[in-house]
Amino acid sequence: MKWRGVVLIAVSALGVACTQETQNKLGRAIQNWTGTNGVLEIYSGDTLVRRFIEVDKLSTAVATQGNEPRPYRFGYGVFDENLNMQKDPGEKKVYFEFSDYSTPYVFFEHPH
Repeated sequence: MKWRGVVLIAVSALGVACTQETQNKLGRAIQNWTGTNGVLEIYSGDTLVRRFIEVDKLSTAVATQGNEPRPYRFGYGVFDENLNMQKDPGEKKVYFEFSDYSTPYVFFEHPH
């Protein structure tokens, strides 16, 4: 119990001393380590056309030469074919990517 208090104080002090960008990177690293039960929904106009569940994170592609971000995101998740927000028999984890330019999407933590 005492050890948890020391860790909490150390993390709090670290957070205050860091820049906002460093705090964001630290937060993402902790979230990636602990795991996220994310949901990615892709829309065509107002219509939901694809859903991926159990997504750990979305990543931005980076150019092979230089550090410029590429205009698409990618990740891994279970393709929810019937859009019922649960992994059914036959639905498997797949790789996906989508453009930043033309694809409306929503990424959120699974509510259940």
